[in-house]
Amino acid sequence: MYHTDIEPAIPSHALAPDVITGSKMFSIHKANCSVMYKRADFLVPHRKGYYFWAFVKDGANKHWIDTKPYVLKSNTFYFTVPHQVHLKEDGKPFTGIILGFTEEFLALEENSLLRQLPIIQNPENGHELLLSDADVAFIGEMLEKVYTENSNNSNWQHSMLMSYMRVLMIYLSRLYVEQFSNVNTAPGRVLLKRYLNKIEENYARYHEVSAYADMLNISAGHLSEVVKEQSGKPAIAHIHDRLILETKRLLFHSDHSVKEIAFRLGFEDASYFNRFFKRIVNDTPVAYRTAIREMYR
Repeated sequence: MYHTDIEPAIPSHALAPDVITGSKMFSIHKANCSVMYKRADFLVPHRKGYYFWAFVKDGANKHWIDTKPYVLKSNTFYFTVPHQVHLKEDGKPFTGIILGFTEEFLALEENSLLRQLPIIQNPENGHELLLSDADVAFIGEMLEKVYTENSNNSNWQHSMLMSYMRVLMIYLSRLYVEQFSNVNTAPGRVLLKRYLNKIEENYARYHEVSAYADMLNISAGHLSEVVKEQSGKPAIAHIHDRLILETKRLLFHSDHSVKEIAFRLGFEDASYFNRFFKRIVNDTPVAYRTAIREMYR
């Protein structure tokens, strides 16, 4: 059962309007060692309700994405998808280009290509791409084109902007596949992608493969067979993986009790939730929370 009458454990922030165009679907700006941070933003976990990209030319800030800490490296590309948990630990100046866009922005594309790219799907829950000199030059040039086009109020502005973004996303997706070799990117894995999308939308509501089979209008047996063939993992494992990921986020970034977390994720019985977590993680939720917080204290 999914409960909708509770406040989110971790707040989600919408994309701020672009400073030039005022768009609430797409925003890009340059950071030139003059970034202003609000003190209240530090050590406050939050989710971004949009895709967030940062092309860091120079900087050494420390931040967290989900339960993984990062110290920004020069000439590196950082990215997240909506609903991942962010936390700032310091705010040193840095140079680079920051870009954000929403699901609605992707929906403006005439076909579904962009939505299916690895850099957008992020099936391996990655956050960082290491870049060669050639990568730095190409990505920097494309982002400059995007920035310039976003600043110009010219004919066919949106078409030009989308063209640059399409090339950039494809290029980044190639890097993603190279650096996250387990990613399932074969064009024929359509059902697997649909299944994973449904899980992302409903993991706190439904925990059984049969429920997702009903959504996809196929039998549970056929869904299980195809998902196992296309991913190498049982269909139920994908549901469990998503529940465990969200549980780890909440254990690390919130102070909600294990019972409250279980309730939020659709578990009526906290004892069963404890057994479920321990069976997969080999640790209880309380022990996991204690260990990971001690590790990063």
